[in-house]
Amino acid sequence: MPTSIAGLLDDPGHGASLDSFKDLSKGDEAPYWLFLGVCASWGIEHDRASLTLITVSENATFLLTLDGVPQGVVRVSQPGYVGGPQAVASEIAWLNALHDIGGVHLINPVPTVRGTFVTSIRDREGRVWTVISTKFVSGTVLEDLDNPAPYYVTIGGWAARFHAQARDWTPPMGFDRFNWDISDMVGPSPRWGRWESAPLDAEDRRVCELALWKAMDVVMKVPRTTRTWGLIHADLRPSNVIRGDDGTLTVIDFDDCGYGWYLYDYASSLSFIEHEPYAPQLARAWVDGYEAVAGPFDDGELATMSALSMIRRLQMLGWTTNHREDALPPGLAARQAPGSVECARRYLADPLWLLHGRDGAIQESGTSGD
Repeated sequence: MPTSIAGLLDDPGHGASLDSFKDLSKGDEAPYWLFLGVCASWGIEHDRASLTLITVSENATFLLTLDGVPQGVVRVSQPGYVGGPQAVASEIAWLNALHDIGGVHLINPVPTVRGTFVTSIRDREGRVWTVISTKFVSGTVLEDLDNPAPYYVTIGGWAARFHAQARDWTPPMGFDRFNWDISDMVGPSPRWGRWESAPLDAEDRRVCELALWKAMDVVMKVPRTTRTWGLIHADLRPSNVIRGDDGTLTVIDFDDCGYGWYLYDYASSLSFIEHEPYAPQLARAWVDGYEAVAGPFDDGELATMSALSMIRRLQMLGWTTNHREDALPPGLAARQAPGSVECARRYLADPLWLLHGRDGAIQESGTSGD
């Protein structure tokens, strides 16, 4: 791996808005300027390739096929979202370093013909977009399975391994990733939308505010040490894990990685689904997997991860206010507002409710890792 970020990227350039892709639906052909730029950057013959939209969220992602066979996923970064090409190159640097962890399967970034991992492509108006490509991973996203619970032990265990690596890793020169601080999640100008903009009546908003203040009071008292704070995936949940036909799990999508509380990875693993009846089972399974690698959590850590889960829930409620509904499974976006109120009420009654189970009893996961 290069000792400097500079060896991972081409010209930085300047970007534009993802609104350029707002009229595209899943399966639509990419704009021709992007198709041509991808072919040139990765040395692909035009007549063999196609590039079609997968989704538009924080970034626009496209499926690259050659001779009709899926070969890769191309990601076009939202301008300014993570700090530009240097931050994207930093993401790739950490991803490449994580490949040294035994027993963990991750996506593989694909170098361009210039040997870099991050390139810049100009559109017809002269705007510059930051683009990367990763190898295609065949299989089923865990989010699309009827029951992802059996895999949460593995997800928790892998999070513990990521954290151990981050504590010991020395980033290369020029490494630059953003923070996941409370203000970035639910502050006046959060990285995503404001949860206060969600459709809540006055009483529901009051309940959510009370739960948020209670959770923030816990997290703000946690000291930032090498034990509690460092590089995290920040979105290690079923939508970012693919199960191959042979049962192999592969982690994808590191674009949210940054510096934060390590236990935020617990909170992010339950994103959007904390209100579902099966969520306590997933929570306990994640804890079981993590503790099997890193040892048992103490009471303070359990309180912190539960508080971060409450904050994450409202953070993601804010996310729904300015993102496309088709970025989530059908119907899930509509359940975020009432589900968040339910989570807030339960948190106020019992901050560890997800770990205790809905009836207040200790929840046993009853699951096994992959």
